[in-house]
Amino acid sequence: MRTADSTARRRPDGTPHRVAVWGTGNVGRPSVRAVVADPDLELAAVIVSDPAKDGRDAADLCGLDAATGVLATRDPSVVLGGDAYGRIDAVVYAATGDTRPDAAVDDIVACLDAGADVVSTSVYPLIHPGTTPDGLRDRVDTACRAGDASVWVSGIDPGFLADLLAPVLLATCVSARRVEIRETFNYATYHAPHAVKELVGFGMPMDSPPPMLWPSVPTMVWGGVLRVLAEILGVELDDVDEHIERRPLERTIELPIGTFEAGTQGAFRLVVRGLVDGEPVIVIDHVTRIDDECAPDWPYAPERSMGCHQVIVTGDPDVTLTVEAGDADGDRNVGGIALSAGRIVHAIPAVADAPAGIITAADLPLVTGRGLLQP
Repeated sequence: MRTADSTARRRPDGTPHRVAVWGTGNVGRPSVRAVVADPDLELAAVIVSDPAKDGRDAADLCGLDAATGVLATRDPSVVLGGDAYGRIDAVVYAATGDTRPDAAVDDIVACLDAGADVVSTSVYPLIHPGTTPDGLRDRVDTACRAGDASVWVSGIDPGFLADLLAPVLLATCVSARRVEIRETFNYATYHAPHAVKELVGFGMPMDSPPPMLWPSVPTMVWGGVLRVLAEILGVELDDVDEHIERRPLERTIELPIGTFEAGTQGAFRLVVRGLVDGEPVIVIDHVTRIDDECAPDWPYAPERSMGCHQVIVTGDPDVTLTVEAGDADGDRNVGGIALSAGRIVHAIPAVADAPAGIITAADLPLVTGRGLLQP
């Protein structure tokens, strides 16, 4: 139910928003933990695809110490149907959209049709309605109207580095000429072998560009958040371009996720730039390696850590904000994914109050960590 009070955290009747988490992979696991930690949310259901997870308590699947009493199900129609599980106010859609984009859209549309708001990191074309292909936008808009529901796609990058931290950092400067969002990561510990090898191409022959680096794909993924930032800053871009570079491994490396042979892709750098009068003013820069010895002339994270995210402002003064996240073992890949999950989950009450349709961070109030700091 949409209300006029955009600061309200709970439903109008004072009860928490009932949330289903769809998927318990890299994003889904921290999403479940974030829902349980948020006093204004209630974990109502968990949807899985793996038969081995069916019927197991969410705590067992997501690293929680205490049982939740919520048992995973493989039947989303039962969750969205409203009888067995009761009212579902929002769905955290954490199933992958990279390798199954059509199925992911079908799932999200089903949630919206059922009247549940959706927050997700999965379907990049929905980050900004202005960059959503016409057919997809029409289909999702129709579902939003039918269910009086909203969908918000975000994360860390593409996500809050650009639409939250960059505008705030710029507002502390006297003036600025350029803002850059940079991700610098080593994917050696990224727990998604299929994505690491087949989607972004580590270990692939240098004459076979991977899908993530095909022409126009970087702009499809990051163009929406670049546009969100431009609108927040009041900048009218003349054009957007992209640049991609790949480097081969100079040695064979053995990792838990497989063997990566010398001569295959060991690093890539993709840059998506928003231009004004031919000059890049908003830049998305990704430097990604599978081996830290590859591409030594490209930027590294501070102290050569496994990874970080940065907002870099050129202006008066020059300023760099570095965000490093790690799990209990210091794994930066796991920590970064958890930030993405927290960003979308804790925004659910604000998304519930937003207008029905595809929304962006510009449509939401400042989302704070209210209730999350627990001594």
